[in-house]
Amino acid sequence: MAKYFFFFILTVWGQSLFGQGKQDFITFVQSTHVWVDSVFRQLSPAERIAQLFLVRVHTNLGQAHIDSVARVLADEKLGGIVLFQGGPRRHAAVINRYQALSKVPLLVALDGEWGLGMRLDSTISYPYQMTLGAIQDESLLYQMGRQIGRDFKRLGLTVNFAPVVDINNNARNPVINFRSFGENKENVARKGAAYMRGLMDEGLLVTLKHFPGHGDTDVDSHRDLPRLNFTAGRLDSLELYPFKALIAQGASGVMVAHMQIPALDNTPRLPSSLSPNVVNGLLKKKLGFKGLVFTDAMDMNGVVKYFKNGEADIRAVLAGNDVLELSQNTKRAIRNIQEAIRNKRISQQEIDGRVKKILAAKLWLGLDKRKPIDLYRLHADLNQQSAQWLNQRLADAAITSLKNDSLIRELDYTKKTAIISVGASTITPIQNILQERFDNATNFVLSADAMPNDVAKVSVELLRYDQIIVALHDNRKSPQSKINYSGTIRLFINELANMNSIFAVFANPYTLAGLPGVEQAKTILMAYQNAETTQRAVAEVLLQQLQPKGRLPVTINAFFKFGDGAQ
Repeated sequence: MAKYFFFFILTVWGQSLFGQGKQDFITFVQSTHVWVDSVFRQLSPAERIAQLFLVRVHTNLGQAHIDSVARVLADEKLGGIVLFQGGPRRHAAVINRYQALSKVPLLVALDGEWGLGMRLDSTISYPYQMTLGAIQDESLLYQMGRQIGRDFKRLGLTVNFAPVVDINNNARNPVINFRSFGENKENVARKGAAYMRGLMDEGLLVTLKHFPGHGDTDVDSHRDLPRLNFTAGRLDSLELYPFKALIAQGASGVMVAHMQIPALDNTPRLPSSLSPNVVNGLLKKKLGFKGLVFTDAMDMNGVVKYFKNGEADIRAVLAGNDVLELSQNTKRAIRNIQEAIRNKRISQQEIDGRVKKILAAKLWLGLDKRKPIDLYRLHADLNQQSAQWLNQRLADAAITSLKNDSLIRELDYTKKTAIISVGASTITPIQNILQERFDNATNFVLSADAMPNDVAKVSVELLRYDQIIVALHDNRKSPQSKINYSGTIRLFINELANMNSIFAVFANPYTLAGLPGVEQAKTILMAYQNAETTQRAVAEVLLQQLQPKGRLPVTINAFFKFGDGAQ
């Protein structure tokens, strides 16, 4: 059944790309091209090596930073840039400047797991992948991928470091977590396939991450080196499942994580990104991946903690990676690779093959005919009404009913209704929407660390109300598994759960495990994240204008399990 599904995506969703005459990426980069050979011959040995490197760029750090990156690109002739925080107009201006001064067109990458809004202000943020994992209609994710692809191209971006196809089966995971589609390998593969195909059908490069699977860790590889003590059999049957499925569909890129995996390489403290067994052996040879292999950021502590002074860069190249993201010192890295060639640690032929593959990728992207980004109507083009509607449809489709919804059907708009937002600092969108429809409603707001006296006053006041709607919010930028509510607030939530209250959770689903007693609530709507779109969707459910169709993509505890939700 799974094989049939993936074939369906490839043949049906892929029609828009192949119907336009755009050749399959993997076939394309394995072929010979006049432009590639012509550009390659114009590069010095050092400039060829430089094509393997992407450098960090921010447009919110001032002109001095922007100018310093320009000097690096001009001096070292690097292969591309990775854009981080800033604004779309500033990014567009920088991309135009950097492309104009580059001898070879640049790859322009960005972490856009939930669209441009993951890094840029004034742009749309689509749902987190955990939220998307609850959606039952994968065609919505395909449409999202297409729209994100159009937004990337409008801004001159060519590589999206997405989708995340890690299987998050560890609730304590501090780095993947809500960035994953969930704990079920088939669901992750289906969602990843839809998103990937949408991006690629718009002519964008993708990177499946974080190979060979970062979901079952409790260490953040930005800070240290995670260790996976699983057998090769377990890795093959679980962690590698989505990667194998999407590689078979023609994924253009894979990003290798910084993890120690003794079952794959027992070299002490060796990250997977620096392991020839993992990159050349497993990914390229055993799985037959022919696209571009990217490292995760080479300035992360998970890779440089034990391999300092540029050793990580040379090891990454020796392991088989094609593109190194964010080296600590690219000039040193280029020099070290030249030394490695002279010492016959790696052959010039191997380096040349990777450089030609990178150049072929740039040709596939159309960078041989690149044009400056038009700044006119840029903001409007990146915030089209149709994209806003799609974003709302995604939120609508994710809402999950975890308990009996009888209280929703019994809501009476004329009765005295208390609408409480917990973890908020001001009146929330869901409160504003509901108050317009309920004739006799009062809004209450309690912060995550509300004082006991304030909580007690609200508790007493609630005795005067016929209906109670409780919205639990997490206002943090990264909604982790443990919510930042005080002990007083947690006790109050337990009290509310025993008062026939309707709960709506605008937070990481794992947070329910840290709210003892919440399972006693008769009605719980899971919205997964604290966004205006999800609050509007829940409001429509409460007003019986929308039927919750989402299913829980992870198991939280004995009360809330994977697949709970719409029947």
